[in-house]
Amino acid sequence: MIRVLIVDDHPVVRGGLKGILTGESDFEVWEAGNANEALAMIDNKDFNLVVLDLDLPGKGGLDVLAHVKGDHPALPVLILSVYPEEQFALRTLKAGASGFLSKNAAPEDLVDAIRKILHRGKYISEATAEKLLHQVKAKPGHLSHESLSEREFQILCLLGEGKTVSDIAEELSLSVSTVSTYRARVLEKMGMKTTAELMHYVIRNRLVN
Repeated sequence: MIRVLIVDDHPVVRGGLKGILTGESDFEVWEAGNANEALAMIDNKDFNLVVLDLDLPGKGGLDVLAHVKGDHPALPVLILSVYPEEQFALRTLKAGASGFLSKNAAPEDLVDAIRKILHRGKYISEATAEKLLHQVKAKPGHLSHESLSEREFQILCLLGEGKTVSDIAEELSLSVSTVSTYRARVLEKMGMKTTAELMHYVIRNRLVN
């Protein structure tokens, strides 16, 4: 049996994903609703693959990915997210993910991605592979956001969505002062002075839908 752990904070989403995977006779599916629950299960159970949402409250999906790659390097992780694949796929692959799949993908793509990862080690859609190749050819230099840490990049994208510091603090279960500190670091690293500049940058570079 292929033992898969689904990590997503939305019960309806988990139920939908579980329904897709349990339709396969050789899949056994487990669920976790947050990072701490997921990490406890990963440390105590033997999974073949983790399907991980990036946008988790508190410790985010990238934090979970870092833990897995540090303590369970052989365990493959498939990132499943609403964030634009062409912007996040390469970043998550560099962080240790074995694949990236958009939540807008067809149900059969989820099964296909898992099987390809377990067989070949990596998965990325053909469309995104072409876009990434085009970006490499068209933009040989580095973009400003590439210097950000994973958490700083997450804060940047949330600010780009128009969310306030208070909104972000509540969504990520962080203090307002902590989010403000991250915002200040992002502004400094990217050579900008206002949140409006960050929002324009995010929109211009299509970092969010």
